[in-house]
Amino acid sequence: MEVTKPVEDWNRPPSQIPEFKVDPILVLLFGFLTCGLYLIYWNIKAAEVINAVAEREIISQPVAIFSGCCLPVNLYFYYIAGKDGLPHVYRRIGEPEKDQSVLLLILGFFFPMVAAMIVQSDLNKLYK
Repeated sequence: MEVTKPVEDWNRPPSQIPEFKVDPILVLLFGFLTCGLYLIYWNIKAAEVINAVAEREIISQPVAIFSGCCLPVNLYFYYIAGKDGLPHVYRRIGEPEKDQSVLLLILGFFFPMVAAMIVQSDLNKLYK
């Protein structure tokens, strides 16, 4: 019979969450003004924050980059953010977890800037 050691995380340093607090209205405005190019930058920074909060890679950098250019990857980005990423954010801020993957998937197809606004508003709660 194998004996497993209990995982000790009392001595693990707290993860450093990158500062990316942007007003959701500015995400919408910059997205329209740059014809969506700002969303490529936004996807990269949002993926960094989500990965830091989860303490593992949920959304890789290539997925974050290509999600601004390619619709199927964009839908995958919002689905993963709603399914696996945002629940870690909710846990960190002490709110009840909710699965927003379907909402973000539908909004990511029709109005990607609005889906980005929703994700950004949830990420902003980390910095209060």
